Amino acid sequence: MAKRENLKTIMDREKLSETPRCPACGKNFTLGEPVVAACGDWGNRPKLVHENDAVFDETNGCYVVQA
Repeated sequence: MAKRENLKTIMDREKLSETPRCPACGKNFTLGEPVVAACGDWGNRPKLVHENDAVFDETNGCYVVQA
C-alpha cells in the first residue's frame, strides 16, 4: 500500500509547466488536481496522468492506463 501512495501526487505549478496535458485522456491538467505516475501506450516510462484515468496493478506494483 505504501508503494501505491508514493505514486500519487498533486499537480503543482512546476509539474503543470512540464506536463500541461494528460497523455491518457488528452485533457489539460489544473493546479491541485490528483495525479499518478502511470505506464501506458507511450512505453514503460511512467508519465503523470489524472488519477481516475489509471488503475493500480497489484502484480507489478504500478499504475497503468487501460487502452
